[in-house]
Amino acid sequence: MRLLIADDHKLLRDTLSSFLAQQDDIDVVSVGDVAEAQHAIATAGPFDLVLLDYGMPGMDALAGLSAILSASDAPPVVLISGFATQETVEHAFQMGIRGFLHKTMPATSLLNAIRFMAQGERFVPVDFVTSSPSVEAGTYSAQPRGRAQQLSDGLTDREHQVLMAICEGQTNKEIARRLDLSEPTIKLHVKTLCRRLGVSNRTQAAMVASARGLC
Repeated sequence: MRLLIADDHKLLRDTLSSFLAQQDDIDVVSVGDVAEAQHAIATAGPFDLVLLDYGMPGMDALAGLSAILSASDAPPVVLISGFATQETVEHAFQMGIRGFLHKTMPATSLLNAIRFMAQGERFVPVDFVTSSPSVEAGTYSAQPRGRAQQLSDGLTDREHQVLMAICEGQTNKEIARRLDLSEPTIKLHVKTLCRRLGVSNRTQAAMVASARGLC
């Protein structure tokens, strides 16, 4: 896996790069601003993921993100920040980012999330979003069919598969075996689905999904 880390905070950038580079299957390139990120993408790619700091020089809110995503053959981009608001993250998802990482995440959780997203999945920390409906990162507590259809349309094929398995009462281990995925990957999917359904556990997720006609 090849990663590009773009962050102007040198200590954080070097620490994160060093931690990720210790993994046998991860190769890391790091830069300090948007211009350097664009140059690296053009000359040192391809990258499986680009970790893009929201507050670094050249970002200009989300203008820097837009410039990177609009380029031909743009790599998957993950926004990272310690202060971005929920509204900002939702807007970034609408623009096409793969996921969001908060800088306070534990190292192991961050590594698992990166591997998860490198497989083509979307990710937001479960505890980052706790209220307000949205396209990619909100909760859906109301019952109307329109909301249910909006949520259903926003799920990936993999998320649909995991939700169906949850509704069938399968355990994470059984779902992992069924879909030929690792158990930690399934756990991330379950957490994401619980967040998006506005529930706290898989049993509630199955009940809500069934009530809304999602499974």
